[in-house]
Amino acid sequence: MNIEDYRNYCLSKKEVTEHFPFDEDTLVFKVLGKMFALASLKRWENGEAFINLKCDPEYAQELRAEYDSIKPGYHMHKQQWNSVYVHSGELSQQLIKALIDHSYDMVVKGLPKKLRETL
Repeated sequence: MNIEDYRNYCLSKKEVTEHFPFDEDTLVFKVLGKMFALASLKRWENGEAFINLKCDPEYAQELRAEYDSIKPGYHMHKQQWNSVYVHSGELSQQLIKALIDHSYDMVVKGLPKKLRETL
């Protein structure tokens, strides 16, 4: 997956916006104001790309045990976020998209009912 595929996939989801809230390097995607995916553009350019994605804690443990390319979230809550290394070649584009979907769904699930209903 390249950066444009990643960006376009995230933006294709309902009510998603992109931001640079931390610095000019960290691209963040939010659904209705809540973060569900972020990545460093510099690391992507250097071939060290990873995406931080929210994940169910039990599922996160299963993924980390099965894939070397999925690690506890870098600079994130380690139980609820994974860093998904996309350039290792281990993970299919289908799996990466499924993990983005899971993160989006986890964040939507945590939104107040009134906001969820707008989706």
